[in-house]
Amino acid sequence: MLKQQLSFKLSQKLSPQQIQLMKMIQLPTQAFEQRIAQELEINPALESGKDDSDSFEDEFSNDEFNDDYDEGNEVIETDINVDDYLSDDEVPSYKLSASNYSADDEERQMPYAAGTSFTQYLMQQLNTYRLTDEEKDIAHFLVGSVDESGYIRRDLQDIVDDLAFTQNVYTTEDKVEKVLKVVQELDPAGVAARDLQECLLLQLERKEPKLSVALAIDIIDDSFDHFSKKHYKKLIQKLDITEDQLRDAIHEIEALNPKPGGNYSGNNRIVEHVVPDFAIRIVDGELELTLNGRNAPELHVSHDYTNMLKGYKESKEKSKAQKDAVMFIKQKLDAAKWFIDAIKQRQQTLFITMNSIMHHQKEYFLSGDERKLKPMILKDIADKINMDVSTVSRVANSKYVDTPYGTKLIKEFFSESMKNDQGEDVSTKEIKKILEITISEENKKKPYTDDKLAKILLEKGYPIARRTIAKYREQLDLPVARLRKEI
Repeated sequence: MLKQQLSFKLSQKLSPQQIQLMKMIQLPTQAFEQRIAQELEINPALESGKDDSDSFEDEFSNDEFNDDYDEGNEVIETDINVDDYLSDDEVPSYKLSASNYSADDEERQMPYAAGTSFTQYLMQQLNTYRLTDEEKDIAHFLVGSVDESGYIRRDLQDIVDDLAFTQNVYTTEDKVEKVLKVVQELDPAGVAARDLQECLLLQLERKEPKLSVALAIDIIDDSFDHFSKKHYKKLIQKLDITEDQLRDAIHEIEALNPKPGGNYSGNNRIVEHVVPDFAIRIVDGELELTLNGRNAPELHVSHDYTNMLKGYKESKEKSKAQKDAVMFIKQKLDAAKWFIDAIKQRQQTLFITMNSIMHHQKEYFLSGDERKLKPMILKDIADKINMDVSTVSRVANSKYVDTPYGTKLIKEFFSESMKNDQGEDVSTKEIKKILEITISEENKKKPYTDDKLAKILLEKGYPIARRTIAKYREQLDLPVARLRKEI
């Protein structure tokens, strides 16, 4: 037998407006600008540009309308209390507009790269060669197989099969390789190589013939494994050359481009353009923080829509169609007011959070020395500003700050802490910076091993295990000692 019982429980639920606000806080400046443009498009009660009126007295409140329809959708004679939505006592005018421009803002646009694509550039060069129809089809297919770095990373047999299935061209590996040699004559040098070794050889073969170039070709062609692993002593013994000759050959190789297609300026792509969300300046020895509002237009509630409410109030006969229109107007006005309020809350949240981060890392922002970065996690800032950790995470996500030392990703200022030899908490960023400086100052003929680096940092007051040194070195994209060695 089923029993009925009554139970109470407390639960927290976010309203749709709160969810939207959290999403807006997470957006960087460019995405936020797009969000505003989208809202302006779908809400006719929201307008951009400067509000021409001296004061905006025709305000509205969020009180609910009285029910206008009975169960049979008949119009009820009870009037809608429009005064509740035109009251100037509850909502001050500043809440119905948002000005996000500053006096020194400049109008900037995202730059675009112009010109032909890399593939088109290669195709144009093919037109200067005399090829049979079959060879042209193969050459065009090979050019289409060149990736962004300038390589063809496919087996010739796979290309032969694809030519047969997709292009109805039946050929052999020998013919494809013959045409491939033609494609590899195109600019830039090294294009259409199948691996790094072939790419370097193609570039060396185009260089002016001299002893160092000839030696570099021998090294890449016959001793590529020794070269890539920097076994210089083995190279000297195998090739019977001096250290100076090896140094000259390596200099020739280091001048080559391992990604011939990567730097082609004609790639038709959008140039990445970072818009800082904040700016920090040093004024009279003190830090000054500003929030970038350049990409957010001035917003205000439409006067036309509030005037429509006035017209409804003054009309004597109120039809069902009029009441439907008033309900639509009310919804759009409420949405416009909420959106303007959300923008203000977003700006306030961003400013408060970044201001706390700036003061926490004050020594760094005053000096620019990364060794002065303090340990800082999301909870440290959340506790200071009495906000949730997730809110701080949203503020720091994908946002940049313009500092006297360059534009920085805000996430870079957060780091875990470690104990030094005096028991003090230091940032892992500080340790990584010291490790990077130590490696940059080492003797490249005898680079430090990870064990040696651990001993050096211990002498500096940072007791760190060798495996931690290896982890930090990899995070800094620094190779092991053997690969840092130079002649």
